[in-house]
Order: sequence, then C-alpha cells, then structure tokens
Amino acid sequence: KMPERNVVSWNTMITGYSHHGHCEEAFEFFQQMQQEGVEPNKVTFMSILKACGCQPNLGKGKQIHACIMRNRFESDVFVGSALV
Repeated sequence: KMPERNVVSWNTMITGYSHHGHCEEAFEFFQQMQQEGVEPNKVTFMSILKACGCQPNLGKGKQIHACIMRNRFESDVFVGSALV
C-alpha cells in the first residue's frame, strides 16, 4: 500500500497493468484514482487507452473517451495517437 498517491504513482500502476494485459485491473486503478480526486494527465489517458484495446467492452472505451473530452485532452497529439 502506498502512503502517498499522486498522478505519477497511479500512472505507474495503470501503465504496468495495461502493458502486461491486466486490463480490468488497469480500469480499477483508473477508477480508484478518480475517486481519490487525482486528476488524470496525458500519460494516464495513453495508458488506459492501451487497456481499452485488450477489452472487448465498448462501454469502457466510450467512458474513457468522454473523460478525455471532459479533461480537454482531445487535441493532445500523444493522446490522439493513442486513440487511433
């Protein structure tokens, strides 16, 4: 258990789970991050979008896309590339 959680520690966990095919866990960490009031950044979105690719759940992908729009990352080049 991490005593202090910030966007970097959350991104590390989400990225690790996403890159190793543990997509459901990546989504769980993403949700926890938001529940704890930590704002996602472009690294967060790039990592969670990778998790969307290994989940056949279109609903989660739509939720992530809406979150990207809400946080105004839709025009970020790196996030946009991850969307493709």
